[in-house]
Amino acid sequence: MILVCGEALVDLFVAAPEDGEMPARIVAGGSPFNLAIGLARLGVPAGFLGGLSRDRFGAFLAQRLAEEGVDGRFLVRSDRPTTISAVVTAADGQPRYSFHGEGAADRWLAPADLPAALPAEVEALAFGSYTMAVEPVGSALAALAAREAGRRVISVDPNLRPMAVGDMTRWAEAAERFYRVATIVKASDEDVRIAWDGRLSPGEAAAYWLERGASLVAITEGARGATGFCRAGQVSVPGHAVAVADTVAAGDSFHAALLARLSGTGRLNPAAIAALDRPALADLLAHAAAAAAVTVTRRGADLPREEDVRAALGAGPAAEPDGLPPAGS
Repeated sequence: MILVCGEALVDLFVAAPEDGEMPARIVAGGSPFNLAIGLARLGVPAGFLGGLSRDRFGAFLAQRLAEEGVDGRFLVRSDRPTTISAVVTAADGQPRYSFHGEGAADRWLAPADLPAALPAEVEALAFGSYTMAVEPVGSALAALAAREAGRRVISVDPNLRPMAVGDMTRWAEAAERFYRVATIVKASDEDVRIAWDGRLSPGEAAAYWLERGASLVAITEGARGATGFCRAGQVSVPGHAVAVADTVAAGDSFHAALLARLSGTGRLNPAAIAALDRPALADLLAHAAAAAAVTVTRRGADLPREEDVRAALGAGPAAEPDGLPPAGS
């Protein structure tokens, strides 16, 4: 099982104004929430650990997790409200978010709410997005990551949302708690740009995370594809030529498929990830990129199933991979 830790919220997708109103629809969301569902759809046992409201939105989120087969025994229910994320799709297809979650249930997970011990079937824990940085949930999850590091895979996706975390200096300090114990860091080139205010390239950011102790870093670059870095070197894969509906949850799909492929190939453990070679890394990236390509053809966070990924792999990428650079490059 992969235990995904973080926020679950509702996304309010807002359309352009018409007749004096702004039509909207509400769907379940949150990067960790999407990741848990993405893993389950890919056939990987997944659980979700996070604060969830007892309000109507919280009941909706809990129902969605149950319908998708995500283990809900780690949910922490409270009477605090559910975070609402308003999403507007810009002309370039990129989502723009505004968060309304001060005092919400997903932010109020405390150290006392953590399980004293995790079941033996939990092979990996995944952390991500703004619950890494807001309190008290950030400190609670950081303590869990530190406690389980070395025994289980720790995968981190910063999925930066500046409007949700506020002070980026505080974000950087909070994120370091997770980077110090991470086995895997998955990030986007936008995450890198925001985190370092454009001072580091994706390759330099990857080198930083590897120096901190990560064994695998994967950085997505939208339509341009993705690059992975491990101790054996780096590999780049191109994006797929698809008609893009929007990019909501593309990164979550990539992360889910990356972890699912590690699980499916018997590599979901710290030692195996540390020993990855470049052909294995290329295989991981190909599956992850195919999953993301499926998601961007769909509206909203509609993550693929295993058969969808296989079909996308069969269709092939937009171009051949750019080759395997020499080890250490």
